[in-house]
Amino acid sequence: MQKSFVAHAKDLTPKWYLIDAENKTLGRLATVIANKLRGKDKPIFSPHLDCGDNIIVVNVDKIHLSSNKTESKMYYRHSGFPSGFKEENAQSLMDRNPGKVLELAVSGMLPKNKLRKVFMQKLKLYPGAEHPHEAQTPEKLTIDNI
Repeated sequence: MQKSFVAHAKDLTPKWYLIDAENKTLGRLATVIANKLRGKDKPIFSPHLDCGDNIIVVNVDKIHLSSNKTESKMYYRHSGFPSGFKEENAQSLMDRNPGKVLELAVSGMLPKNKLRKVFMQKLKLYPGAEHPHEAQTPEKLTIDNI
């Protein structure tokens, strides 16, 4: 009888991918990134391991939000102090920190456990077309129909 295959961390070698986010819809792009970070597209996927790849996203300042979400989508945070509740819409958050909208979207699609921080450290976001990861020779990942 054949035994089940269980992946081990020593057997995994992550790849580097480069994604151009110009004119891509936020949610659809975040879904692809979350699946790649987690490694769900690989046949050796294990939910308890970091099977994912490293993702470099350029042009995050040119992400497209559908409909009127730039004005109507709100982001909330609280400092923990009295009257510390803050809210801002997506446009002001993108003006202040261009990659934060994509970072929050991807983070919300990842599991809420100790691996989330590990996955998020493998996501690199840059507002322009330049990135400092040429030495890793990232493979360009083309995402169509989103």
